[in-house]
Amino acid sequence: MPALETPIEGLRATPPSRLPYQHDVLLRTFVLERPAGNVLVYNSPGITTAAHEIQALGGAARLLINHSHEAMYGTPGIEVPAYVHDRDHDETARSMSVAGTFAERHVIDNDLEAIPTPGHTAGTTSFLWDNGRHRHLFTGDFIWIEHGEWKAVVLDDRLRGAYLDSLALVRDLDFDVLVPWGTTEGDPCFAVADRAEIRERIDAIIARVESGSAR
Repeated sequence: MPALETPIEGLRATPPSRLPYQHDVLLRTFVLERPAGNVLVYNSPGITTAAHEIQALGGAARLLINHSHEAMYGTPGIEVPAYVHDRDHDETARSMSVAGTFAERHVIDNDLEAIPTPGHTAGTTSFLWDNGRHRHLFTGDFIWIEHGEWKAVVLDDRLRGAYLDSLALVRDLDFDVLVPWGTTEGDPCFAVADRAEIRERIDAIIARVESGSAR
């Protein structure tokens, strides 16, 4: 049975892994097949599980880390350079190899954009990928899906203001597929939405974060 799944046309996903401290949350790594070189988004045990299939696709030019908590799974079982925002570098590097860092919003090969969205951690970064079919926004735990609802995860009140600024930024991005790191069991690993629904869902998150909620 193939290890890689195709949850939506043009996007591949590794088998899910359970979050150790919240067992109903399933995590995945996503494989972005690109002419300029395949990219993995998010670190998870699924990379090792699907290593042979990833290599058969041509391997990966880089692993993009959304935030430092992904390092809990250590260096993946294939050779791939990992990149993370410099504000999450030190915590990430304690548990896995880091090839490089970045600090600013930037474009990779014209189809993939790194967009710092601090709030969940100081260096949390979302990635916007246009594959010609969809514009996928990979938000990690900055926006995730819990029983069908888009939610935030505020861990540090000192970052609440940054979180709100990041939500306002993402609210106006042009994307149609949300792809978080984790979703609750039974939920799809992505969500397709139009502009009106995106704004409505993110406005609801903003209201909760402004009210002092952690989600």
